[in-house]
Amino acid sequence: MTILKSTYKKILVALVAISWVSCSSPWDDREGSNDPNLNENLNEAIAATPETTTFSQLLIQSGYDKILEASKSYTVFAPTNEAMQLVDAAIINNPETLKQFVANHITLSAYPSVRKNEIDRLQMLSEKYLNFTGTNTIGDAQIVSSDHYAANGIFHVVNKALGPKLNIWEFINSKKETSAMSAFLVSLNDFSIYPEDAEAKETAEAGMYADSLSNSYLKNVYNLNNEKNEYTFFMMEDEGYNAEVDVMKKYLTKTTADSTATYASYFTLRDMALPKAYTKEQLPEEIVSRFGVTYKIDKTQIVGEPVLMSNGVLYIMKKVEVALDKRLVPTIIEGESTKRSSNYPDFNYKILYRDKKDPTLGAPNNGFFKDVSVRSLTVAKFTLGYSAKDFYSTTYKVYWRAINDFDSTVFQQQLQIGRVTSVVDNTNYVSIIKTFDYVPVERNNFKEVYIGEFTLTEARDLQRILLIGNNSTGAGTNSLTLDYLKFEPVIK
Repeated sequence: MTILKSTYKKILVALVAISWVSCSSPWDDREGSNDPNLNENLNEAIAATPETTTFSQLLIQSGYDKILEASKSYTVFAPTNEAMQLVDAAIINNPETLKQFVANHITLSAYPSVRKNEIDRLQMLSEKYLNFTGTNTIGDAQIVSSDHYAANGIFHVVNKALGPKLNIWEFINSKKETSAMSAFLVSLNDFSIYPEDAEAKETAEAGMYADSLSNSYLKNVYNLNNEKNEYTFFMMEDEGYNAEVDVMKKYLTKTTADSTATYASYFTLRDMALPKAYTKEQLPEEIVSRFGVTYKIDKTQIVGEPVLMSNGVLYIMKKVEVALDKRLVPTIIEGESTKRSSNYPDFNYKILYRDKKDPTLGAPNNGFFKDVSVRSLTVAKFTLGYSAKDFYSTTYKVYWRAINDFDSTVFQQQLQIGRVTSVVDNTNYVSIIKTFDYVPVERNNFKEVYIGEFTLTEARDLQRILLIGNNSTGAGTNSLTLDYLKFEPVIK
């Protein structure tokens, strides 16, 4: 047995060694290769390669030859002479666009064809990003000859010029004169969906996050101007876009028709961006937006081919239909998200935040949940406060899940819905929309309980949602408990 174990270990070590050698990086193996290019810098090596002489001339013309003669390590993706013949002469003849064009073929550090990652997202000297996929794909070009070493890096010969592409937000801006959807998105540079958006725009300072604060869509959905990450975006043609917005108007009623149209547009479009780049073949069967809205993409509505951007993929769509029962998702408020009680601040220490297990549930979370409870009170109508954004102009059915597993008696609690109408000298003036009747909280009931309904004639935030204890001072009769509140919008 000992001999067998020893033999097995030797075989395993040998296999690991073979695997390590076979997967080693050509860049790491350059030493001792006697490659004469190791005595030249990248600029010299590219100039000496017959297939890349045209690109070599552009290195000189743009000044990047000097950069590639420096001691830092670079990777260059050099197009073939044939590929360079297809480049627009206007790009080459303009010093600024030429410099950006050349820079988009160069990245800092050495990236050989054999690497640890299947996909490396490379920041080019143009500040754009390209995906280096597998051993032979960079962006939308193929490597035809790889791993040419020089003293200060590597260059790969590619079959296509890698001119810098627009990112998704740049593309949207370029279409604002001809696309209603683009025009609306760009208008959010000036119009703020939320008050905090306006504050962010006023206080934003130059820096890496400044662009995400300059527009309500970039701030609240995804920063489509961010080059580092990748996204998918669905841009609808005018007819399809206007039809979807019209459907949403009755649920986003505001004080003026213009405001209604603005908010209907925003709540239509906030679901059109995804935080990952999907090719047509990779598009999921069901899309789930950042806001929990689910819908399907009808591929027959895609116009032409997907547009490859520097930070993802953009689809021109005839329309993207989202069913109302999927668009109008319920609003969930977690009990443990409560604000401290304002009516009895001296009793805030009575508020307990609990980690519990629901014995009626199993996978996926095995019944674990968080909630809040207040007990052993000697004051009446102790109150927990909540708030939530983005309620639609429709009727809401209200439910709660409230777990009474600590009191031997059944206690009662009630819900009140209100909004802040104005703030004067740090005092909130409130309009009460609905006060529900007291509802008994039965022992060990882990099911949702229907509380009632209320109607909003105007889409708004609700800044004053109160859970109120019983009007009693007797311990055990005025407790509070809440796992969550659920506000379910009714389709008109």
